[in-house]
Amino acid sequence: MSERKSGRLAVDIGGTFTDVALDHHGQLVTTKTLTTPARPINGVLNGIRAVIDMAEISPDRIGTIIHGTTLASNALIERKGAKTGFITTEGFRDILEIAYERRYDQYDLMIDKPEMLVRRDHCWTVTERMDADGNVVTLLLEDTVHAVVKEIQTHGIESVAVCLLHSYLNATHERRVRELLQEACPEVSVTLSSDVCPEVREYDRACTTIGNAFIKPLMASYLSELSGAIESEGLDASLFIMTSGGGMTTLKTAIQAPIRMVESGPSGGAILACQVAEQCGAKKVVAFDMGGTTAKLCLIEEYKPHRSRQFEIARAARFIKGSGLPVRIPVIEMIEIGAGGGSIARIDSLGRIAVGPDSASSDPGPVCYAKGGDKPTVTDSDLVLGYLDPDHFAEGRFRLDRDSAQAAVAEQIGAPLGFDATVAAYGISQLVDESMANAARVHAAEWGQEVAGSTLIATGGNGPLHASRIADKTDIDRIIIPRAPGVGSAIGFLSAPVSYEIIRSLYCRLSQFDAKAVSNLFTEMENEARGIVHAGAQGGELSEKRVAFMRYDGQGHELEVCVPEGPVTSETGDILRRNFEAMYLEMFGRLVPGVDIEIINWAFVAATKTTPPEKAEVPKDTRHALPTGIARVYSRPNEKMIDISTFNRADLSTGDRVLGPALVAESQTTTLVDRGFQAVIDTAGNIVMTRTGLGVLQ
Repeated sequence: MSERKSGRLAVDIGGTFTDVALDHHGQLVTTKTLTTPARPINGVLNGIRAVIDMAEISPDRIGTIIHGTTLASNALIERKGAKTGFITTEGFRDILEIAYERRYDQYDLMIDKPEMLVRRDHCWTVTERMDADGNVVTLLLEDTVHAVVKEIQTHGIESVAVCLLHSYLNATHERRVRELLQEACPEVSVTLSSDVCPEVREYDRACTTIGNAFIKPLMASYLSELSGAIESEGLDASLFIMTSGGGMTTLKTAIQAPIRMVESGPSGGAILACQVAEQCGAKKVVAFDMGGTTAKLCLIEEYKPHRSRQFEIARAARFIKGSGLPVRIPVIEMIEIGAGGGSIARIDSLGRIAVGPDSASSDPGPVCYAKGGDKPTVTDSDLVLGYLDPDHFAEGRFRLDRDSAQAAVAEQIGAPLGFDATVAAYGISQLVDESMANAARVHAAEWGQEVAGSTLIATGGNGPLHASRIADKTDIDRIIIPRAPGVGSAIGFLSAPVSYEIIRSLYCRLSQFDAKAVSNLFTEMENEARGIVHAGAQGGELSEKRVAFMRYDGQGHELEVCVPEGPVTSETGDILRRNFEAMYLEMFGRLVPGVDIEIINWAFVAATKTTPPEKAEVPKDTRHALPTGIARVYSRPNEKMIDISTFNRADLSTGDRVLGPALVAESQTTTLVDRGFQAVIDTAGNIVMTRTGLGVLQ
């Protein structure tokens, strides 16, 4: 990058705030602006203008812009995508209804199945057939495609998903269907399963293809408009889009496969947490990112986040696998719940306090925003409890209305239960904290782990405020709050690699390992992935990884086994066998003798190399920091409001120590150092909280 275009800028659109971070010659400038739901680009431009003004540079100094957004996931969850049609092989029209041929909760007589993205009368079939080896059994009958075209035109379909049987091995028929559709309906968007998810497992492949088709017109329009708006601002910068897997990709690739953006925003917080974990030597971490709309939790081991090849959209039952729509994309594994600052509190039908998942978002926002919101939220409760400074919230862009928040909490939550406003606010706060703590326990249990003993790294506008209370509920003794945590996801974007992962299906048994076929497959994948990464990285050394998805013959799930470097030969099969058996033995304690091992899928990942962060240490010699003020907060043990010290984070330096209970305020968030914890500023400027004794403020 030239000296003139040395700035790197990152933008993360959340449900309530749009976060922007600018790195210019090592100077980090950040801001939070309210998200503009009617036209999200306005919030992006407002944030970009703000950081450029604060950095006192001209727009043409920005060389790279990295963007992540929840727009794709929100469209899927809220079912606000394109009017979508589905085309599959004759005889398989009901694959979406049949799904896995099982109930995700067999004992629930009132089970709710996830709402499909495509209506049944918008599902059509064409006459054709491939076998499991990719050979043509029945040629594509083009008259059946023409008949589907008439249905598409009659129903006003805007986007079409094509998922034919075994097209992951032979995409000839799918591509011909696309040609015929585009000739007859050039205005209709078309997504092929062989492009977005060329893998076995028909239902998962179909859902991924439909998900991509559902959001493709919306995301193509948004990304194209965003690119034009950025240019009109005088920024001649390369635009990259964050993916769910924690890397970034080109604008062209994102427009073609927007399904890979479903979790693009939350992935930034996980990336930052990994860097902070490595910086501080924390090998077992719970990354906690609480924003205005949702809270996300991710497990990190040995400085790497847990990853998955499957993600579920809009689960009907929040903590039950199989209750959502499966999407097979590379994704950082995390659990997300509707527990953000804007999550709405209410009294449910059983007379209990309930919080979320519905959110007041940024428009109208919580009651205390004084923008028309009339339902109490988590932010309103935090304000009533005294944790927020009404004059210095969100960089002081607007003053919070404490009286209105207190009235709403008292009337809608306190009065039905016979409590005053502070006790009702305390109930809201405790419930949302327990929801997040329970989500952490459930998520860890799914991976066969415990949360206790981990380090909690908290980011997001609300994460630092709730971190010590969640740590107390989960027996975590160490908390790290990085610099500028309120815009943590955007900062994580700045250090994300340009990367791309490709999965292809090629079935083979190790007893009949076809080295030539595997070698040809990897050559094809390597050329495609490297081309996409080099288009964004403009050269440079790449980090590459090859993976085989292996299992014993007849098993239902695979282990991810690394393929050794170098040319693929017959010896590669022997190495894969040894690596698989070693992994299987470690995980399950025994091998399965006399059963062949099969490989279902192969993966290739290419990414630009990243620089490890400098190590940070907590000084041995610390000193008491001087408070800058006093705040009155509610203490449940005392059953009244009490005075605690407040500190300005900008005034704290390495070695400064703060004993809880205390509040550490900064422009975009506030950190609560609860009773029983102490905080020290380490050599990298992180707030490192450790447990000092029993008893907490709440």
